[in-house]
Amino acid sequence: MVYNFCTLFDRNYLYHGLALYRSLLRQAGDFKLWILCLDDECYGLLKKMSLKNVILVSLKDIEGPKLLAAKANRSWGEYCWTLGSVFTYYLLKNEPGLDHLAYLDSDIYFYSSPQPIFDELGSDSILIIRHNYAPALKYLEKKGIYNVALVLFKNDARGLACLEWWQGECLKWCYNKHEDGKFGDQLYLNAWPEKFAGVYVLKNEAANVAPWNLDHYEITAKDSKIMVNGHPLIFYHFHTFKILGMDKFQRHSSFYRLNPAAAELIYPSYETELKEIISEIKAREPRFNYGFREPENFGERLKQKLKRIYAAAQNQSQKFRSR
Repeated sequence: MVYNFCTLFDRNYLYHGLALYRSLLRQAGDFKLWILCLDDECYGLLKKMSLKNVILVSLKDIEGPKLLAAKANRSWGEYCWTLGSVFTYYLLKNEPGLDHLAYLDSDIYFYSSPQPIFDELGSDSILIIRHNYAPALKYLEKKGIYNVALVLFKNDARGLACLEWWQGECLKWCYNKHEDGKFGDQLYLNAWPEKFAGVYVLKNEAANVAPWNLDHYEITAKDSKIMVNGHPLIFYHFHTFKILGMDKFQRHSSFYRLNPAAAELIYPSYETELKEIISEIKAREPRFNYGFREPENFGERLKQKLKRIYAAAQNQSQKFRSR
């Protein structure tokens, strides 16, 4: 089959987006990837690269009155969250012949074929993925049981009904705060299994492994493949990963404490991919100086430490209430 994916990123996440693209080239076989370029630098550079299997879309091509109104009343990050549902709906309505489309966050990376994800969807129309938080972080489900790293829709009545509702709600409200049972674009997904027909929750835990659940699994290597509880890792979500320089990285926020052996199986290949991409972009466009971020400073590390203390307290409280 031909896999249809879409993603979005700006010049500051271009390296991550290209790493996602290269992982699809390696693992997805026959696919198409629509990229919503969020600024001119991103669009211009990708256009020059003539990427195989990629269709570029400029942000200004989809920004109508409703989107521009939303853009005016939220932060850039919140606007990017808003765009995920809007861009996915835009493509399903405007690209002829699409029978399905999966939205992807730009900071995920495929280690094996996405086929098991599509196989599980079967006759259903919408697929969502749990965060599968490690027990110590389960209190974070207040931000959503499900994660928007990958959301898959069939182009049928059930898929479009759900997607149209999601984009409508995100256009009205999509902020980085809790309010009236909402949080960003993500907490809306909690309602889908009850609100819409044809919603399937992925059972395969080897998809969307992330810093918040890595220690929940047994991570091993077998025949040059990374295994998650005995199954090939499908994709990893590099949440809070920072590119600090040409060959220097911060693997995750100091909030997380990952098993070093497990992390060492997963992170090096992503870092190698990024090093190659950065070198190629620098050789092609020496003046492209985006995508590098500052490491956590003392204040940020202290903030993350306090969050860990809070997490531990929440975990103990939940254990006490369950007795």
